[in-house]
Amino acid sequence: MTRNEPFVTERMAAADNPADEPLTLSQALLLPRVVIENTTPVLDAGVYAVKTEAGRTLTVASTVYADGHDVLAVTLNWRQAHSRRWRSINMSFLGNDRWEGRFSINEVGRHLFVIEAWIDTYATYCHDLEKKFAAGVNIELELEEGRLHLKHGAERSAGPLREELAGLARRLSKGLPAGRRVEMLVANETRVVMAQADPRSYLTRSPEFPLEVERERAAFASWYELFPRSITDDPRRHGTFNDVHARLPMIRDMGFDVLYFPPIHPIGKQFRKGRNNSLNAGPDDPGSPYAIGSPDGGHEAIHPQLGRSEDFPRLVAAAEEHGLEIALDFAIQCSQDHPWLTEHPGWFSWRPDGSIRYAENPPKKYQDIVNVDFYAADAVPSLWLALRDVVLGWVEEGVKQFRVDNPHTKPLPFWQWLIADIRSRHPEVIFLAEAFTKPAMMARLGKVGYSQSYTYFTWRNTKAEIQEYFETLNQPPWSLCYRPNFFVNTPDINPFFLHTSGRAGFLIRAALATMGSGLWGMYSGFELCEAAPIPGKEEYLDSEKYEIRPRDFTQPGNIIAEIAQLNRIRRQQPALQSHLGVHFYNAWNDNIVYFGKPSPDGESFVLVAVSLDPHNAQEAHFELPLWELGLDDNAVTRGEDLMNGHRWEWYGKTQWMRIEPWHQPFGIWRLDKAH
Repeated sequence: MTRNEPFVTERMAAADNPADEPLTLSQALLLPRVVIENTTPVLDAGVYAVKTEAGRTLTVASTVYADGHDVLAVTLNWRQAHSRRWRSINMSFLGNDRWEGRFSINEVGRHLFVIEAWIDTYATYCHDLEKKFAAGVNIELELEEGRLHLKHGAERSAGPLREELAGLARRLSKGLPAGRRVEMLVANETRVVMAQADPRSYLTRSPEFPLEVERERAAFASWYELFPRSITDDPRRHGTFNDVHARLPMIRDMGFDVLYFPPIHPIGKQFRKGRNNSLNAGPDDPGSPYAIGSPDGGHEAIHPQLGRSEDFPRLVAAAEEHGLEIALDFAIQCSQDHPWLTEHPGWFSWRPDGSIRYAENPPKKYQDIVNVDFYAADAVPSLWLALRDVVLGWVEEGVKQFRVDNPHTKPLPFWQWLIADIRSRHPEVIFLAEAFTKPAMMARLGKVGYSQSYTYFTWRNTKAEIQEYFETLNQPPWSLCYRPNFFVNTPDINPFFLHTSGRAGFLIRAALATMGSGLWGMYSGFELCEAAPIPGKEEYLDSEKYEIRPRDFTQPGNIIAEIAQLNRIRRQQPALQSHLGVHFYNAWNDNIVYFGKPSPDGESFVLVAVSLDPHNAQEAHFELPLWELGLDDNAVTRGEDLMNGHRWEWYGKTQWMRIEPWHQPFGIWRLDKAH
């Protein structure tokens, strides 16, 4: 080993030194002299990839130091995982041993980044030379040392660089005044060429940290869910893919860019559920689309009543023309009519009496659904490969986004493998986790590959709950691995808050969702303020999961125009295109949530005030975040109501608001410096 060879990382060295044995001298000599630690953003010491989006600036910071007072050079290097070509930038010194570098990546897919640091011999020499020259001490010996630095640099180099360094060394030998030689040695041009010839003494590398770069829609999108079978004017007539074409313009005009369908596959008849999840289905009951599989096929097939095989790609193309992507439900469950039960019985769990285990979530029972057994003897690897091929098949049909049903009830290793396999072939594919479960599992699903997830937002109703939840999502590890999709309702979840809150309540939840996260979604009927529940339950009466439900989307009292404007504001204001960067400010009323998000350039703020009371007017004094704009408490600023375009001037920090829910239960304002 020589002093100029790369050192192994501390993690690698520790692995070679059992904890119950003392460190040997030879092991100590292999440890890095330059320390690289506390690097951010890093998830679980680099075991899992940090998430970011193409084109987004990523800030990497690290603590880097060494013994003594030598000057360090620190670089940030990154590459695509499948490439050997590294790109590099110099990191900036922030003080107190902290270094920072910023870069952006345009290529979607897995990347790696690493930090390199070394003792910059020539920079150290220049630093000492300038100090001694300024102090007026004799520096003849130091000047000769500088000439030798150039000479040795030339010897290590080739081509034009060698010639340039050798020329500089010769000029220094011609008896120039000391001051002139100092100028030549410390000149920026000299430092640049010497950096190219630097031996990188005591070079140390951090571990290679993974980075998952996804397309913008993984972080910023508006989802709209509908049942294609309900796009009909008669509950006795099953809607089709061709019927959905007529809905595309209205969904587009509301500002949505993802159109999500529950499962579109053949539905089983054995144990088919009737209306309101009853155990007795009538002859015309369509059944739950989550009971997948019949003699017409399984997960790879289309329900015959929805149309022919060529109708689906035609709908995908039509949606794209309207700026919409089709997202499909990936539900790994089968009806008892699924072809896999006869073709691959070893993929399932059977009871001692020969009957199959159906799905249960006590006290709920899903007699029409059976689950696969991922670790059954016959299931490894054939079941895993079959499910992977199902996803690949739909990707080939033009589907780039999948909402995955209950992923927390399936093995994490399966998801880690499947998502990585799909994204290695199609890095543009996005997976949304429908995971309503414990926090650790929800975060882990993000770590193993899910692009986004459903959230607890649905059940955060008070000011304290909302603020605490939003702030949690803005902190590691959540901010590094978890993108929240704020769905305001689902076919399974009719939130208690909406049961009695009326139109104002729907606007409250829509405002919180659209302004709180770059990702939000709603299930069809929300825009009509549908809320009739099964008494005492967060479930819809006459659930669309079990029947065909035509709707009149023009009926009075709808909030279509408001939803369209909220989505328009999101597109126009980059600050709202992520859940990150939220700040809560003082509004002295516990019924009013008040927060803001800065523009990327920091020159303006979007401010959001939402009354949580759908029935009564609420008033509050509140503070404009003038300090965030570098303004004093008496500054004049400009305000704009982003819902209606009204503009005004604000004078000072403390202001007053009154929110009337029968008019509009929220305010969305842009705050700008007055010029």
